Amino acid sequence: MSSRPEWRPDILGEHFEQLTLPLRPDSEGEVVATLVRYSPPPRLHLHRGPAADADVLYVHGWSDYFFQTELARFWHDQGARFHALDLRKYGRSLRDGQTPGFVDDLAVYDEDIGAALEAIGHGDAEQRRRRLILLGHSTGGLTLSLWADRHPGRADALVLNSPWLEFQAHSVGRAALAPLVDLHARLDPKAAMPNVDLGFYTRTVSRTMDGEWDYDLAWRPVRGFTVHTAWLTAVLAGHARVAAGLSIEAPVLTLLSARSTLLPYWTPEMLRSDVVLVVQDIAQRALGLGPTVTVSRVQDALHDVFLSRSPVRQAAYAAVERWMRGYLSGS
Repeated sequence: MSSRPEWRPDILGEHFEQLTLPLRPDSEGEVVATLVRYSPPPRLHLHRGPAADADVLYVHGWSDYFFQTELARFWHDQGARFHALDLRKYGRSLRDGQTPGFVDDLAVYDEDIGAALEAIGHGDAEQRRRRLILLGHSTGGLTLSLWADRHPGRADALVLNSPWLEFQAHSVGRAALAPLVDLHARLDPKAAMPNVDLGFYTRTVSRTMDGEWDYDLAWRPVRGFTVHTAWLTAVLAGHARVAAGLSIEAPVLTLLSARSTLLPYWTPEMLRSDVVLVVQDIAQRALGLGPTVTVSRVQDALHDVFLSRSPVRQAAYAAVERWMRGYLSGS
C-alpha cells in the first residue's frame, strides 16, 4: 500500500514546505508536480486584509520555478494562504532524463493544477469555504487564463504578472509562423528551435549580474531552456485562443511594465523595462480575457514585475492591494 505524500521542508527555508504531487507518467517516465506553501506561525491581525479567507495559487513562467519568498510574504500579510506550483518538468519537479518544460498542449497542465487545488482544499467535489485567487507569471499567466476560461466558477480572481498572451512578432507574425512550426512539430515534436534568448533578462534579475535575486541557475538557466517545436505550437495555439477572446467570469488584474526594450544588444534601459514581451500588445490582449479586466502599467518594472527594484515592487504590491480592496473585500 503506497503512503500518502507528506509535506516536508522546502529549499527556501523556514516556514516553506513542499508536497510532491504524483501525476500520470508519460513517455519520459515518472511525472510529478510540486506544491510549495508558506506557513508561518499564525499571528494576530487587528484588521482583516483584503485577501482574508482566500487561497492563492501561483504558477511560474517558462524556464522558471518558484523562489519569490517576498511575494509569499506579501500575500500572507494580505490575509491569504499562499501556495506555489512547480509544474511538471520544472524546478523541484524536474526528473533525470526529462525534457525541461516540455508539453505539447497547455491543457496537459490541467492535471497539475487540479492536483494542486485538491491538495489545498479546492477540489471539484469539495464545497469551498475559502476564495481562490490564481496568480500567474508569463507563460503561467497564459496557462491560468486558458484554465480559468475552461473552468468557469472555480476561481474568484485572476492576477496576471506580465502574462504571455501574444507572440512577440504580433498576431500577423504568429499567423504566418504557426503553420510552419506545427508542420515541423508533427515531423519531430522535440526538434530544437534556434535560441534567441541572449541572456539579457537573466542579467536584469540575477544577483550574479545586475539583478538582486539569488536562485538556482540550473532550474532557471541564463539563456533559458531549449525551445522545442511541439511546445511552441502549444503556446501559439494558446495565443490564438486568447486573440479570439476568452470569457473569464472572475475579475482579472494584469500587471505590466510601462514599456518594452527588445534589442539585440545590452542597454541599461533593460533594467527598467520588459525585455521579453511587447507590453502594448499584451495590454490589448488582456482586455479580451473577460468582462472585468484591469490593466496596471508599472513604471520601471521588469518582465517579472515582482523581481523589479524595491521601489518598483512596492508600487506593484500597492496596485494589487488597491485592486483587491475594490474587487475582493466586498465579495
